[in-house]
Amino acid sequence: MARKEPRGAALFFCAVLLRPLLMVLTRRHWRGLENLPDGGFVFAANHISHSDPLLFSHFVYDAGYSPHFLAKESVLRLPVLGRLLRSTGQIAVHRESVSAAQAYRDAVGAVRQGSSVIVYPEGTLTRDPELWPMVGKTGAARIALESGCPVVPCAQWGAQDLLMPYAKRPRFVPRPVNQVLAGEAVDLDDLRGQPVSSAVLREATERIMAAITELLGQLRGETPPPVPFDPRLRGVSTTGNPTARRRSGASRHGQGGGS
Repeated sequence: MARKEPRGAALFFCAVLLRPLLMVLTRRHWRGLENLPDGGFVFAANHISHSDPLLFSHFVYDAGYSPHFLAKESVLRLPVLGRLLRSTGQIAVHRESVSAAQAYRDAVGAVRQGSSVIVYPEGTLTRDPELWPMVGKTGAARIALESGCPVVPCAQWGAQDLLMPYAKRPRFVPRPVNQVLAGEAVDLDDLRGQPVSSAVLREATERIMAAITELLGQLRGETPPPVPFDPRLRGVSTTGNPTARRRSGASRHGQGGGS
């Protein structure tokens, strides 16, 4: 695939190290490359495993783009890894902070300069027990509406076979298949030019998440649930391992009372 974005030395170094390893450890089934535009745009993808940023980066890199994620600021502060990631152009997100808006300003600036930016609209690993996309947050929509750039919905599947959510050990047998399906840009034309209100952001976000979910249904050969999982309505935390917390809570309850 012809290169569509410039690549610095740090990104090239990472690719030299990691790409051959991924070629050996995974198989690839990538579709929809014809839907990826030139110029700045947003990749909006589902999030199913801590391994999928690496696998999705492989897809983005081989498609000719430079992977630029909105990444947790705490990761970018790590002594060695953080410095390397910062040098590849990752965008720091200060979650639950007054500084969070800076990440979106940086992302808008990046796409206006012609870069692609990768956003996980769910904001964290999906809490849906069947790994379907959850209700999304408005970051991808905000970047698109403020910059005027396209949003390309992408579904990924197979990363969970390499590393299940919150698992500590990857599985290499059977060899995981890195599946990615990129769809046509989400139609937001009727929302552009309007004031970027909460209602407009929510409508744009729902369209983005619906497109990702429909693509994932195609990849899985299954019908998605009619209503996306909402962790707030289910009383599920959006940080940490919710399964571990439930087990821990059950254990403490058993020790305290019993029957």
